[in-house]
Amino acid sequence: MKNLGETIGKRIRSYRVQAQLSQEALAERAGVHPTYIGQLERGEKNATIESIAKITAALQLPLSKLFAHLESSEEQQEDIPSVCYQMILQQPEKKQKAILKLLQDIVAVLENEE
Repeated sequence: MKNLGETIGKRIRSYRVQAQLSQEALAERAGVHPTYIGQLERGEKNATIESIAKITAALQLPLSKLFAHLESSEEQQEDIPSVCYQMILQQPEKKQKAILKLLQDIVAVLENEE
């Protein structure tokens, strides 16, 4: 699986931003160095399971949610729901809710056309 570290790092960053935490605040909560958080988010370091567990606990995020829908980029290109999931995940919660509302409206229109 290519770029797994980068994908996990982007997800950590996304959830950290949604939680309105700085890298320093997350690091303090997780008991890791702030530089380490930055390195993970940029995909420069591979995290241990222990450090990921600390970080997800500090984010009040289940491990399963961080690792959900991890496919290689080749698989994602063929899997439209996974591509959508990744795009939405990168947005703040307020925008995620707006995207959900738009999708619900689009689905409702499409169902009425059938």
